[in-house]
Amino acid sequence: MDDVTAILDHMNPAQREAVSAPQGNMLVLAGAGSGKTRVLVHRIAWLMQAEGLSPYALLAVTFTNKAAREMRTRLEALLGISLRNVWVGTFHSIAHRLLRTHWQDARLPQHFQIIDSDDQLRLVKRLLKDHRVDDERFPPRQVQSFISGCKEEGLRPHQVDAHGDAYMAQMVELYERYQLTCERGGLVDFGELLLRSLELLRDNPALLAHYRERFGHVLVDEFQDTNTLQYAWLKLLSGMSTPMTVVGDDDQSIYGWRGARIENIRRFEQEFPGTKTVRLEQNYRSTSAILDAANALISHNSERMGKELWTAGDRGEPISVYAGFNDLDEARFIVDTLREKVDEGVNRREMAILYRSNAQSRVLEETLIRQGVPYRIYGGQRFYERLEIKNALAYLRLLLNRDDDASLERVINVPARGIGTRTVEVLRTRARQTEVSLWQALHDALLDASLKGRAATAVRAFSELIERLDNDTAGLALHEIIDHVITTSGLIEHHRSEKGEKGQARVENLEELVTAAKAFTQGESFEPPEAGEGGAALEAFLSEAALNAGDHEADEFEDCVQLMTLHSAKGLEFPVVFIAGVEEGLFPHKMSMEEPGRLEEERRLCYVGLTRAMRKLYLTHAELRRLHGKETFQRPSRFLRELPEEYLEEVRLRGQISRPVTASRPGPRQESVDGGADLPSLSLGQRVSHPVFGEGVILNAEGEGERARVQVSFEGEGDKWLVLGFAKLTPL
Repeated sequence: MDDVTAILDHMNPAQREAVSAPQGNMLVLAGAGSGKTRVLVHRIAWLMQAEGLSPYALLAVTFTNKAAREMRTRLEALLGISLRNVWVGTFHSIAHRLLRTHWQDARLPQHFQIIDSDDQLRLVKRLLKDHRVDDERFPPRQVQSFISGCKEEGLRPHQVDAHGDAYMAQMVELYERYQLTCERGGLVDFGELLLRSLELLRDNPALLAHYRERFGHVLVDEFQDTNTLQYAWLKLLSGMSTPMTVVGDDDQSIYGWRGARIENIRRFEQEFPGTKTVRLEQNYRSTSAILDAANALISHNSERMGKELWTAGDRGEPISVYAGFNDLDEARFIVDTLREKVDEGVNRREMAILYRSNAQSRVLEETLIRQGVPYRIYGGQRFYERLEIKNALAYLRLLLNRDDDASLERVINVPARGIGTRTVEVLRTRARQTEVSLWQALHDALLDASLKGRAATAVRAFSELIERLDNDTAGLALHEIIDHVITTSGLIEHHRSEKGEKGQARVENLEELVTAAKAFTQGESFEPPEAGEGGAALEAFLSEAALNAGDHEADEFEDCVQLMTLHSAKGLEFPVVFIAGVEEGLFPHKMSMEEPGRLEEERRLCYVGLTRAMRKLYLTHAELRRLHGKETFQRPSRFLRELPEEYLEEVRLRGQISRPVTASRPGPRQESVDGGADLPSLSLGQRVSHPVFGEGVILNAEGEGERARVQVSFEGEGDKWLVLGFAKLTPL
């Protein structure tokens, strides 16, 4: 590129300011859809062309390999030169490059091996077994999470204070044993890559001085997602003197549950001298109605750095809000609307359904399959393909057929019960030689005592567990069978031991399996089994699950609807977006009430969801939702109440729209209770105030006059039935 000023062509004033700023520390607060990547790429080009920096004097850090590839590709297209050896990559890839180059100074073998998360878990399991640590009290995934969390905070075993707690002391000891095992084997996990590279630079002043002199400018993408260790690594490498350009958005910080520290982006201005802050607020993605609603929502968060998205484009359509009677009605509305959009000429790939919890996809998937709408799960698996669901189904299949070898192998040691691969191989060999099933081989080995010691005890316990599950569930309803199996088998506790969002999602999916069973037996196609056919419902359900797990997902290049969690949607955009399940306890998630700061992160997640929509946005919720096999009344999310009415329209029954919408609007059902002349008339869904319990929402009502009873869900107090004549309820 000959003309330096051409780099600034077709940019708005804020973008130009960010790209052409003089050398120095700069924080670019880049709002959703404001051209963040374009600014970052052109900033690098400007530093090379206008400031005269060599491509090899630049370090650009991203969070994903995809982002790094896109940055490199755009730069090469813009500059017309190859940038193969330029330092552009993820934190992990750059740390890896440093360690490979300076392996001796890092005290590593030359050909050290990187292990992924699965390899790390296997190593932890082996450690627990070798040192005879109770893996029920110290679940492997919990130990793995502890080790990774320590490394993200930059802590080695000797730096972790157990505070005299025996449990924590055991955890620290396991971390120490794990570290020794890795060092003996030349193994490096993902957390170790960054921690070891920080120690490499910290402990070798000459090497640190070399890289500080080499890099004339450091650029960081998605700065709001940095964790403690990454922030410390950047501070050390820059020496607080190498100029840095960091790009991020505090309003889109949604990964606190995996270690991201939103305070890092807030601290940057104070800790890096002379920082210039540029705000990119012009949005090139969404209509002004969507942006104004998103701005209003996020304004409820405190300690924001301040930013208002705007667009030069049209106001666009209002945001449509649909209150379904239940989750099935909600799913039907979404899929019916999708089909209408397709009839209007919208491509299916231009539409996305977003949800807070993975478990929500089950009802949506079944409705899409039933109506023949192609879909793909973006960044995840279909409901019946998820690990925890396949584990549960394997147990259920064993209840019907003990000779199902595949199911037996899948769960014989899930949760871990001390049956190792060697024992399984012994059983497999015996089954093959005697031409019987694994279940029969298992019992034969116990009878003739060819299995001995701990292996025999563990195998016998598994056999007894399956028999007990079968006996205990005789005569139970289908959903009760599944509920009993996932609880008594230990699957629920096994997956709950995985800390954070991942473990919670697995538990929610197992609970959704109970809901699926309840819905299955209440469906039109289900024929109740006759007396004496207790296993018929289970057999029919397993067949249905197998069919739903079949090849229903669209091919990679087929025009199909995208389904994904709100976390997976970050960085994406679609002309038409549906956000399902906008309800208290679901979104914001109930876990957000338990930890400080989590509610604000949930609101940021909602903000991210809203700003994925380009032209049309639908928010849906259900009055009744089946959770863990039970129907529960759901309150509309507080996030709906935080959206100004002028940007919303409520879609009722097919094709009917009413305005304005208020947070206390009743849904499609208009049942009300009349307390008589001296008492207020109240509707379901209405917000009320009680002198003792505070504010709440009416969920149910029965009777008339002053003896009428209402069920009210109070914030912080739960659900209570009150007699209208004595309750002193005030409508809000």
